[in-house]
Amino acid sequence: MSQLHFRRLVDREVCEKSQAQLLAAGLDPVLARCLASRQVTDVESLDTSLGRLPPPRLMKRLSTAAEAIGLAIGQGQRLLIAGDYDADGATATALLVQGLGRLGGTVDFVVPDRFRLGYGLTPGLIDQWMDQRPDRRPDWIITVDNGISALEGVAHAQSLGVKVLVTDHHLPGTQLPDCLILNPQLGDETFPSKHLAGVGVAFYLVMAVRTWMAQQSPTPREMPRIDDLLALVALGTVADLVRLDDLNRRLVSQGLGRLQRGSCSPGLTALFQVAGRAVEQASVDDLGFLIGPRLNAAGRLTDMTVGIQCLLANSLEEALPLAHQLQALNLSRREQEASSRAQAIALVEQMPDPSQRSGLVLFDPRWNIGLVGLIASRLKDQFYRPTIVFGQAEEGLLRGSGRSIPGIHLRDVLERIHTQQPGLLMTFGGHAMAAGLSLASQNLSAFEEAFEQTVRDFADEPSLFDNVLLTDGELEPHHHQLRTVEQLNQVIWGQGFPRPVFRNRFRLVSSQRLKEKHLRLGLQPLQSPAHRLTAIWFDAPASLEQELELAYELQINEWQGQRSLQLLVRAAQALPKPDKITGSPNEVS
Repeated sequence: MSQLHFRRLVDREVCEKSQAQLLAAGLDPVLARCLASRQVTDVESLDTSLGRLPPPRLMKRLSTAAEAIGLAIGQGQRLLIAGDYDADGATATALLVQGLGRLGGTVDFVVPDRFRLGYGLTPGLIDQWMDQRPDRRPDWIITVDNGISALEGVAHAQSLGVKVLVTDHHLPGTQLPDCLILNPQLGDETFPSKHLAGVGVAFYLVMAVRTWMAQQSPTPREMPRIDDLLALVALGTVADLVRLDDLNRRLVSQGLGRLQRGSCSPGLTALFQVAGRAVEQASVDDLGFLIGPRLNAAGRLTDMTVGIQCLLANSLEEALPLAHQLQALNLSRREQEASSRAQAIALVEQMPDPSQRSGLVLFDPRWNIGLVGLIASRLKDQFYRPTIVFGQAEEGLLRGSGRSIPGIHLRDVLERIHTQQPGLLMTFGGHAMAAGLSLASQNLSAFEEAFEQTVRDFADEPSLFDNVLLTDGELEPHHHQLRTVEQLNQVIWGQGFPRPVFRNRFRLVSSQRLKEKHLRLGLQPLQSPAHRLTAIWFDAPASLEQELELAYELQINEWQGQRSLQLLVRAAQALPKPDKITGSPNEVS
C-alpha cells in the first residue's frame, strides 16, 4: 500500500498570459514558468519589502484591540500571554512578551502542559496561574495561537474580573467566545490574507499598539524598534505550515534577512548554533527542518516553557544552556518517534486489505500523545490516506491528532461525525489538513467505523487516493546548472507555494547506498546522453529500475569550498525496463 517512493507525476498547468508577463518583466524563463503555474500574475507579488505589508488598520477590531492594550499599558495594568505548546505558539508568546514589554507593558506568560491541561485557555490553566502567582494577577489575558474555541476559559477569566483578548488563526466554530477577538478567519474579516500564523497575528497586534501609542503622544517621539521580531515571525510561520501567500512570503523573507544579518534574539542564534548551522546562512528549510523541530520538542515531550525562555534569553550565554536542553529533547523525540512509527506501520500492515481503506485510525497505549501528530503525518505520507493516531492521555481518555490529504477536509470530517453521532467526540478542532480530538477509550471502535465511512463519503472519486505529485515539467539539459538554482532561490518557497519539482527520464550510471537507507546516484539524462548529473535520494527504495523517470528539486551542494549542482529526488515513476540494480557502491552500466 505504501506510495512513498513511486508516485503518479502530473505537470502543473501554466497560465501562458502570466508567464508572458513575467518574461516581459525580465524573469528567468524557468522561474517565470514555475511562478505562472502558482497563480503569480506579476512581479509585484515577488516584492517582499516591508512597505508592501497590508497596514494593521485593515484587520477588523485591531484598532479597538490596540487602543485597549495601549490604554492598559499606560495604566500599568498586568498582561498575561496565554500561549500554545507548538513552535507557532512559542514564537507568538515570545513576540508579545518582548514587543509589548518594549512598549512599556508589564507582561507575563503561561503555557499549558499538554499532558495535564490539554490545549488552549482553560479554566484549569487560569486557576493554576492564580494559585501559583497570586502576586501577579493579570488585568488582561491575551491568547496567542489559541482561544477561538475557549468558551469556558474566557468565561472563567471574565468571572474573575480579567479581561480577555483572543488572538488566533484557527477556524472558528459555530459559537465564539464573548470577548474581543483578532482572527483573520472570522466570517466578517476583510483582511487581505486568511493565512497568517498565530505569530503573524501577534506581530500585527504589536504593530498596531505601537502605532496607537505613537499617535497619543502630544509631541513626536521615537518609538522602540520591533522589526527584529520578524525573525520570530518567520520561524513560527514556516514551522506551523501555514500557506505562504504573498503576505506570509514577505514576512518570512523579512525575518530571514534579519536572521542572516544577526538582527534577532540570542535564543535564535543559540538554536542555530546547537543545530550546527550558521545563522548567517539561514534558509526556509533551516527553519522548517532544523530549528522548528528543536523548539517543538519541548512542547511534545515536556513543557514549552523552556522553549519560550530560550527565545526570551537576554544573552547568548543565557540562551545556550536552554538551547542544549532543546537539542537533547529533540534527540529523544526522534528516537521515540522512530520506534512509534515502526510500530504504527506494522499495525497498518497487519490490517486486512489496508489498501481498500479510505482512512487510517491507530492507537497504542505506548505512544506519547505529544508525538501522535508526527506519527500521523508520517503514515499519511507513506500510505496516502487521512490518518488519525491516538495516545493514552489518562485512564479512560484518548487524545489524538490527524493529518489529511488534499480533497479531504479533516475538520469537516470530524464536524460531520460530531453532528451525526453527538457525544462520540469529546473535543475536536483544527484545519483542512490537520486536526486534534479526544474521545473516551470505549468509543475507539465506533469512531474508527465512523471515520472510515465519513472519509469515504467525502471522497468524490477514487482517484482522490492516488498519490499524485505535481511537477513543473521537464527541464531542458542546458538548465541543469547553478545559475538556475540561484534564480529559483531568490523566491521564498514553502507550504502552499511549493519549491519547484521537475521531471526527467534518466539512466542510472552509478548507485551508492548511504547509511543503509539513502542513495547517491549518478544519472544520465536520456534526452542528453553526454550529460552526467549527481543526485541524492533520502529514504530511498531498496531497488530501482535502470531507466526511470525521476521527480526532483535542484540544489547547490557545497563541499570543501566547492559548489556543484545536485538533484534531490522526491519520487520516481517507473519505465518498462527489465534490468534492476540495487543500491551498491559499484558502477553499473
